[in-house]
Amino acid sequence: MKVLKICSLAAAAGLALAQTGYGQAAPPAKAPAKAPAKAPTGDPALLHPSQLTAKAPQDYRVKLTTTKGVIIVEVHRIWAPLGADRFYNLVKHHYYDNASFFRVLKGFVVQFGINADPAVNQAWMQANIKDDPVSNHNVRGTLTYAMAGPGTRTTQIFINLGNNTRLDSMGFAPFGEVVEGMDVVEKLYADYGEGAPSGGGPSQDKIQTQGKAYLDRSFPKLDSIITAGVLPGEGDATPAKAPAKAPAKAPGK
Repeated sequence: MKVLKICSLAAAAGLALAQTGYGQAAPPAKAPAKAPAKAPTGDPALLHPSQLTAKAPQDYRVKLTTTKGVIIVEVHRIWAPLGADRFYNLVKHHYYDNASFFRVLKGFVVQFGINADPAVNQAWMQANIKDDPVSNHNVRGTLTYAMAGPGTRTTQIFINLGNNTRLDSMGFAPFGEVVEGMDVVEKLYADYGEGAPSGGGPSQDKIQTQGKAYLDRSFPKLDSIITAGVLPGEGDATPAKAPAKAPAKAPGK
């Protein structure tokens, strides 16, 4: 399967499809009814990507509370509207809560966006969005979706740690920027290096299928997002109505 180093979103697709069952034992005569699967946050909408299509505000800020401190991101819909809308929906439904920064390469990128729950990852595996034209440069502090080729953006994002403008011509379209806490980004644990198969760092395949349990067990020093949320006052995509004006009075009355 084709995988790009900066954007191996599709790498786990074949492996995920192979997870077909846990055994063939005959079921009991009357199996107890199972409750609907829920995401760790308790938001079942995360298991239904097609429902999360709200239009984002033209500009909004997201607060990432991480294990190293707070990072504030400002998203500009005019830069990449499809990417801004997807990020808005994911954050509003707490997709990034408890997600790890699993790929930290000093001077290059910090990558995150695989959910802590394998069931959620499976739901989003094929939830691709179309590409946005590249209207801004991949400079230090900008946020861009990872991808494995045209039309493959889903949930993974990277923060540029350097001026990676060479990515512009490859179709990587920034949609936001870090406006506070770039020093926090620089402190995220980076010593595990590149992931499998080229290095000994975290395997994206295993994160997709085993979730955060795999990272906590095999790469316990990784930093993660504790919570991610749209800042108050910036979560309504509908502009507020202007207050009603009093009827104009004729001069002198």
